[in-house]
Amino acid sequence: MPRKTLSMDDVAEIAGALPDVDASTSYGATSFKVRGKMIACQAISKSAEPNCLVVKIPFSQRDELIAAEPEVYYVTDHYAPYPSVVVRLSRVHRDALRDLLGMAQRFVGAEVRKKARPRKRLPSTKTRR
Repeated sequence: MPRKTLSMDDVAEIAGALPDVDASTSYGATSFKVRGKMIACQAISKSAEPNCLVVKIPFSQRDELIAAEPEVYYVTDHYAPYPSVVVRLSRVHRDALRDLLGMAQRFVGAEVRKKARPRKRLPSTKTRR
């Protein structure tokens, strides 16, 4: 039986079930964000194939995914400098996309938490007079 091609509606359903993820727009395209930071969006670069999604993940994970399933995951010159992978929605399994979006949510969420931590103030070295 052929696999059902996923759509952005499917992506919205999966992403919407993740903690702290909100639907939004980025560069005029549907995107999903954690506290204002993008985890995934429609691939709108002319270098990307139609019906693809860009998902933010660490570079090392991207390389592993592309090596394991190049028919599902790829990167173009446009997206290469960014920690992200392009996903063919026509080829990815729903469970794999759920795992990938969860990875992106944790990856971006960790960046957001790191930046949100208040910096410790060091005691003043100046003496009062």
